[in-house]
This record gives sequence, structure tokens and C-alpha cells, in this order.
Amino acid sequence: MEHSPIALSTLTPGFADPVHDTQAVFRTLLDALSRPGTIGVIRDVLPELRNTPVEPAAFAALLTLCDYATPVWLAQPDTALASAVRFHTGAPLVDAPGDAAFVYVHDADALPSLESFAPGSAESPEQSATLLIRVDALTGGAPVTLSGPGILDTQTISPVGLPARFWQERAMLAPLFPCGIDCYLVCGPRVIGLPRTTEAKVN
Repeated sequence: MEHSPIALSTLTPGFADPVHDTQAVFRTLLDALSRPGTIGVIRDVLPELRNTPVEPAAFAALLTLCDYATPVWLAQPDTALASAVRFHTGAPLVDAPGDAAFVYVHDADALPSLESFAPGSAESPEQSATLLIRVDALTGGAPVTLSGPGILDTQTISPVGLPARFWQERAMLAPLFPCGIDCYLVCGPRVIGLPRTTEAKVN
């Protein structure tokens, strides 16, 4: 993907304290994925967002998880976000969803089919895509009941703004386990983790 030189005056800043902030965000993201359905909050470390509508939690996650070996796909064009990700993480941006290790979807209605993303392989299931999907709200929508590892009995979430087909397509990937995709739903500084091991039933 060709790109123009970065103007530092317009570049969206990264973490003020990269080592400490990366560790703090990683703990929040790991906790969200290990306790599916609980809402994690990324506090006090979010960098200033400049010239990009990206959700703060998603930007912090990209800064934390991405490096030169993790291709990123942005579902919606965002020049400022693309420049910031390349500059702060060294991650290459790719043009096709199937080539990405990490994906940011700002408009969930335009989310490609989940089959478009890399599910990993039997030998390397970890080489799969992780999706960061912006939603309008993490509560207030139709209830979805979660079960599986990390959930004592069941956990109910009610995000607003996900297309109904998301849950159907996600269920179709379940037989691929240990392959599959992991997802984070993001809204502002808040995040919900949906690992591939979580079963979801729309009520």
C-alpha cells in the first residue's frame, strides 16, 4: 500500500509512557478476552486523538498489540489512523481483510463477512485475525447470552450497532476450532472481549 510522507505536526500522538501504558492496556485487553462479556475500561493512558474518528479503546489496542509482524486492515479509509499505526507500531497496512492479523471496523454495518478474515490453521491457530469493531453502545440493545470458558454460567451482553448477521456468521465459524477469530467490541474507552471459544445465543 503506497502512502505519502507523514507530517509530524498532524500525526496523532502515541502513548506518553509507552512501556507502562502498553502494559496497562494489554492487561485490560487480556482480562476482557479471558472474561467474555464483562466490560473493560482503558483508563488514563489514552493518547490524544487527532484528525481521526477512531474509538479511543481501539486506537489504544492497536498501539498495544501491533508491531512490524502484524499486518493491519482498516475497514474504512482513515488516513490519520493509518499514518499513526505505521509510525508508532511499524505495522504494515494491507488492502485485503484476509491478509490482516488485526482489523479495525469503524462502521459495523459495513463489516465484511467473517469468512473474509484469516482463521489460522490447524498447525498455527494463533495466526488468525483479531477484530476491533466499533459499536454505538455496549448496552441497551437486544440481549445476547454468552457461555463457555471464562464464564461461570452465562453472561448477557446487549451491544447496539452490530448487524444481526454477525452472530450467525460467528456461529458458523465455531466448528473450525481451534481456528477462528477473536473479536473486541469497542465504544469510547470501553471494550468487551469475544474470544472464539465463546458461544453466543441471540435471545
